[in-house]
Amino acid sequence: MKVLLATSKPFALQAVQGIQNVVETAGLEFEKIENYTEKSQLLDAVKDADALIVRSDKIDGEVMDAAKQLKLIIRAGAGYDNVDLDAATSRNICVMNTPGQNANAVAELVFGMMIYMQRNKFDGSVGRELINRRLGLYAFGNVAKKVARIARGFNMAVYAYSPALTHDDLRKEGEYGVITAYSNRELFENSDIVSLHMPLLEDTRNCIDYKLLAYMPKDGLLINTARKEHIVEDDLIRIMEERPAFQYVTDIKPDKHEIFLEKFPNRYFATPKKSGAQTTEANRNAGIAAAHQAVMFLKSGDDKYRVN
Repeated sequence: MKVLLATSKPFALQAVQGIQNVVETAGLEFEKIENYTEKSQLLDAVKDADALIVRSDKIDGEVMDAAKQLKLIIRAGAGYDNVDLDAATSRNICVMNTPGQNANAVAELVFGMMIYMQRNKFDGSVGRELINRRLGLYAFGNVAKKVARIARGFNMAVYAYSPALTHDDLRKEGEYGVITAYSNRELFENSDIVSLHMPLLEDTRNCIDYKLLAYMPKDGLLINTARKEHIVEDDLIRIMEERPAFQYVTDIKPDKHEIFLEKFPNRYFATPKKSGAQTTEANRNAGIAAAHQAVMFLKSGDDKYRVN
């Protein structure tokens, strides 16, 4: 049986070597296609694959139809909206992710961006310190929990709201020192800085709108390391026009990136490409976790991290 690693945006070399070692030590065949530029290259590579490991690569029904032997798709990372789950389910293909493996890398990025923006992008002007500031976490999964732990070192008050967790669940997270927000409005009302960590679902698409943003302070900071589709971009532009001190930082370039850049050059920053998991450690952790999951599934049917 063959495990194919297909990444248009390659893993770090250490991660690729680790994936190959796990797969081949288990007696399975390993193959990789990296830096591909055409979908036809992917379609050709998947023809005899039993398991497919990807990063942000788009895996749709056409790719699955080209892979007649495919039984498993693993998204090495937490988010998996790049994989068509309905198409996979209809073809009896299991889809997994690797939750938590990139969490520390993303959490550290959140604080890097937070400091960068609160110090006015290090332009020499007077900025703000994080101590005693109020941080709001929208959703409370693996990344948000690590953000909360780091925030304790900065002596920040941390509020958390999660559509997926009950209030009792959040109250039980005492080790993280978070204060439960009982609605997204309460979260935004009580936060100087809000960091988004929810998955892209129908309920979270366009959930950050003008009404919600207006509850934040006039000098608020919004951080987005989740998905650009969470934000109504016109509403965020309106808030930033009305509030000369409001800031936005993201590692997912908005559709209206050029407008943000033109209107708010000193209060807006977007990474050139999604950077949350772009560390050697995160690459290795997610990739090797995916390799172990592929081996366990192909050898024993273990589908612990199935998402479809």
